[in-house]
Formats: sequence, structure tokens, C-alpha cells
Amino acid sequence: MTKVEMPKMKENEIEELIREQFLCRIAFKGDLQPYIAPFQYAYVNGILYFHFTDYGKKMSFFKQETLVCIEIERYTPNLSEYQFVVITGKLRLVEDPEERKMAIVTMAKAGKQKLSANFLVAHGFPKGSDWDFFSEDKPILIIKLDEVTEKTGLKSP
Repeated sequence: MTKVEMPKMKENEIEELIREQFLCRIAFKGDLQPYIAPFQYAYVNGILYFHFTDYGKKMSFFKQETLVCIEIERYTPNLSEYQFVVITGKLRLVEDPEERKMAIVTMAKAGKQKLSANFLVAHGFPKGSDWDFFSEDKPILIIKLDEVTEKTGLKSP
């Protein structure tokens, strides 16, 4: 069997994919095995921002400050066309109030357009909340990808 190389995405294709999507998966090193979870993200000024709840395994892994791997994808239902990007780096808590506000506003806008309000329940908001509840005056943890070590994109031939 001959090894077939998947075509690599160009930088502008990678940027386009990241800008168009809003959900990703983050893989953490974990204790005994890798741990992966889905996240909504915002992409602003070339930086990926994520909303974390303050509970669960992801928080203990986040506090370990190890490298993470983020995967973002786009594909047709029958997988005749697909693209995916893998980015590695470290996650950091956003402490600057203006940067945090900008990420929250961007996520809320995307959430209103693309996601059900039911998505908010999994993030600690009361049942019946709408995307107006997702605001900078709430104790929302915003994390950003920092110290990017690699960014690779592959696509269908």
C-alpha cells in the first residue's frame, strides 16, 4: 500500500477555517491518559479564547499548565471534503478586564447566532437563561491560547 500525503492547508486557509467555526476540541495531557472536551471559542485578533466552567477535570488539568492540543474541523456530511487544524500551546487565564469583555461579547454574539440557549446550562447558567446572561458582569472564566508551539492544517485532496 502506497503512503498518500494529505494536502497541507495554507496559512490563509487555516485562518479562514478558524474564523468560520466556533466549536473545537481541547486535548489535555491528563493523569493516566489524555482527556479531550468540546469548547466554544472566539477568535479575535489572532487569539483563541475559550469559556471554562470552574468545575470538572479540565480545571485541574488547566492548573497543571501543560501543553494542550486544540482541534478545529469542517467537513461535509459524507466526508468527501474535510479540513482540520491542530494547534498546540498553553492556556492562560485572561485577567485584563477589557480583553475579557471583548472575548465574552464575541462569544455571546456567536452564541446568539449559532447555538441554542440550552448550551448555557452545561456552562453553569440556570435553565431558561438566554445569551444575554452571558455577559462580562458574570463570573465567567475566559481562557486564551498562549505560547503557540505549532499550527498545522490538513485537507481533503
